[in-house]
Formats: sequence, structure tokens, C-alpha cells
Amino acid sequence: MIKIVIADDQALVRAGFRALLDAQPGMTVVAEASDGAQAVRLAAEHEPDVVLMDIRMPGMDGLTATRRMPPGPRIIILTTFELDEYVFEALRNGASGFLVKDTEPAELIQAVRVVAGGDALLSPGVTRRLIAEYASRAKPPHPSRDLGLLTDREREVLSLVGTGMTNDEIAEKLFMSPATAKTHVSRTMMKLHARDRAQLVVIAYESGLVRPGWV
Repeated sequence: MIKIVIADDQALVRAGFRALLDAQPGMTVVAEASDGAQAVRLAAEHEPDVVLMDIRMPGMDGLTATRRMPPGPRIIILTTFELDEYVFEALRNGASGFLVKDTEPAELIQAVRVVAGGDALLSPGVTRRLIAEYASRAKPPHPSRDLGLLTDREREVLSLVGTGMTNDEIAEKLFMSPATAKTHVSRTMMKLHARDRAQLVVIAYESGLVRPGWV
């Protein structure tokens, strides 16, 4: 059973999401929060698998709440605009992806399943646009000692993940099988203590391994 917490300051939005998700087999909404502080408390209390987090809320916003979340839940940022100015920062702070609020119901349900299963909710196209739009606003690159833990091949794979490539695209570019590409990505995540693919994109940028204009 996938346990979900919904954090949004609009009661009607919460009610709509709850009705949709509770109707799905294998899903249950365990709590609702009207602001970020309440979301953090409820996540600690209920230990959900997924938190649907509105990025703009009064009091503690979704960005701060994402940063203060206890370990465990995967966070999907809800935003009105696809490239909200805070989305890249939210990914840096631990979010696994984002959805626009007017997304189709089937896409929301699939998103919850994808994130609960451990994958990031970032299509390659969205990743590339995020990079192009916001990477130049990110913190200045700084060398990461953790990158020294990677093999040359893993560094190469990380740079390609950072440009928004899928495992199949990485495999084609590096002349390897998709399974091998997936293994390299998984090992890189483990070595860098990355929660998911979204975190790898952030690491690739903040380490300077990938820079704006490369994609």
C-alpha cells in the first residue's frame, strides 16, 4: 500500500486529490496538510511513501518543507507553472520531481506509482528544459570529493544523466547495453548517496561536471 500525504493550502485541491488517490487500488491518503510546517509534522507521524507538496503555501512554503522533511518519503512538487522558479531549488533540496496542478488524473496516479517505486519524475525533455532555464541560477559549481569515488565511466554516465539522457540514450552513445547503462547509473547513485535520478542531475550541475549551454 502506497501511503500519501497531501500538502496544499486549498481545501478543494486536497479534497480532489484525496478522492482520486483513495479510489486507486494500493493507494491511501493518510493525512492532509494546509502548510509546510504541518506537512513536516504529519510526515514524521505517518511515515508516508509519497508527499504531494504544493510549492507555494502561506507560512512555511513547500521549498522549506521539502528541505526539512524526515528521511523516507519521496516528494512530488505541485506547481501552477511547469517551470516554476523554485522547482530547481526543490530538486536540490530532495524532491523527486514535480507536476503541474492541472495534470491529467491518470498522469497523477502514474506519477505517484513511479516515485513510490524509487524513480524520479523527470522526463528527459523536462530535465533539459530545467537545465537550460535554471542551471545558470544555481549555486556556483564547486568540486565534489565524492566524484573521486566514481570510475571514469561512471563520471561519463553522470554527465550524460545531467544532460537529461535516458538509460537507452546513454547506452547508444556509449556503445553499451541498456542494462549496463542502468547498472552504471545505479552504482553512481549509490556512491554519491543520491536519492534518485533527479538528485544526480543536481549533483552533475553543482559539481561543474555539466554546465549551462551544454545541452
